[in-house]
Amino acid sequence: MIEIWQCCGIVGDRVTDVERLFRTYNAALVRYLTRRLGDRDWAEEVAQETFVRALRQTSIQNERAWLFAVATNLVRDEARKDMRRRKHLALLAEQERDEMVEPAETTLERAQEAAMARKAVDALAERDRLALLMREEGLDYSEIAEALELSPGSVGTTLSRARRRLVESYEALQKSQEEREKNAAS
Repeated sequence: MIEIWQCCGIVGDRVTDVERLFRTYNAALVRYLTRRLGDRDWAEEVAQETFVRALRQTSIQNERAWLFAVATNLVRDEARKDMRRRKHLALLAEQERDEMVEPAETTLERAQEAAMARKAVDALAERDRLALLMREEGLDYSEIAEALELSPGSVGTTLSRARRRLVESYEALQKSQEEREKNAAS
């Protein structure tokens, strides 16, 4: 049986390098993309495409930053597909909710808090959101700077601002939710 790498004319050392990259970075990359996209299946597809693109590279200077930058760019390139998929997933989730039995109140509260947190993250400017997600995945400041095309000195400021805005957004959503519950009760 002929390996796919042989058909494509890819040298064995490059395959070994990409296999090492995959073993080292795939889990973190998929987690980052899942948080970014809200869809694990889609995140795995984007991560796979990222590693395919790594196969085509003759050399990569900073592996983790390069992989996260390519993955981020792939997500940007696929923005329209993302919107269609989100709409489709929302319809599926709505259908499933209609068919499901009411969950326990504590589960519902956790789901509402998670939804509010996701809305707060989504409300951030793209650069702030990406910086927070990359930092959450363990990227250091220089890797974040390279992936987002920032100066290394501005990453700390970007992260600080992003955290502050995230807290403000989450608190505003909580206040809005409390007011809606108060109005519904009266």
